[in-house]
Amino acid sequence: MKKYLYIGLGFLSFGLGTIGLFLPILPTTPLYLLTAFLWLRSSETLHQKFIQSDKYKKYVGDPLVKKKMTNKGMVKMFVMMLIVFAIPGILVDNTIMRISLVVVYLAHLIFLTWYLRRKDKVKVGEAE
Repeated sequence: MKKYLYIGLGFLSFGLGTIGLFLPILPTTPLYLLTAFLWLRSSETLHQKFIQSDKYKKYVGDPLVKKKMTNKGMVKMFVMMLIVFAIPGILVDNTIMRISLVVVYLAHLIFLTWYLRRKDKVKVGEAE
């Protein structure tokens, strides 16, 4: 039963992630990560097909796993994050919440820039 629940939720997150390719409010990458997790737990066949697909490689594999994100891609990501963080900041009149949103956004900006731009050290004996 749990296997079928994971497969169904995987299809749901995959569908929403694919819609997110066209609607900037839906985050494609986290939904595709969720799809990979759910299908990993339920169906090896679906998981392998998904991680070998072009969409997975474009939105998850290259930018997050291989750290091959262009400057244009990073700017686009941070602008979308700014919009998503700004919406509740504009709609709710609470200073503490606005400060919290700014701090969380800046933490994302710093950590993601560091993570995506750092070069992993190759251990002795490993090929690049």
